[in-house]
Amino acid sequence: MQDRIRVLGSELLSDDRYILRKTRFEYRRRDGRWQTLTRETYDRGNGAAILLIEPRQRTVVLVRQFRFPAYANGHSGELVEVPAGMIDEGSPEETIRREAEEEVGLRVGTPRKVFEAFMSPGAVTEKLFFFTAEYDASDRIAEGGGLEAEGEDIEVLEVPLDEAMAMITRGEIVDAKTIMLLQYARLRELGAAE
Repeated sequence: MQDRIRVLGSELLSDDRYILRKTRFEYRRRDGRWQTLTRETYDRGNGAAILLIEPRQRTVVLVRQFRFPAYANGHSGELVEVPAGMIDEGSPEETIRREAEEEVGLRVGTPRKVFEAFMSPGAVTEKLFFFTAEYDASDRIAEGGGLEAEGEDIEVLEVPLDEAMAMITRGEIVDAKTIMLLQYARLRELGAAE
């Protein structure tokens, strides 16, 4: 793509918690013509998410927490999600181990990376690294609940996988990363994913 993009200029619009830029660039279309475009990009860094699965009981660990952007878009703001967090330092694996301990109180030995995805590539630079890991009662090291200093007030949920899938159908789980990991688990269970 290097020969199809020419950046003409970039303007910093916000650098509060994350970075918002407005960039003007030329893009060479498939027919060879150049088109001048302007796009805003929101750079909040990359993140990692994990689905914790107890295979014998067929349960998963989810969290419920308030998300202001969802609230601002007409939702109650209380979202059911998989544990996740921003990669501030270290690897995606280190990040997801830390987040699992902080959010749900479970120590994760060896998370298994299953895929990567851009969640909203039209405006957000963030790429998420998706993991799964098995857990059992011996992995519990704390209650979880998140870090108050980060504004977290997390409720830990342990639900059967079938119930989590039904929560998607009923509109109780509307978080994309969570839906993706639950669908992955269901496909794997059916032998369609590796």
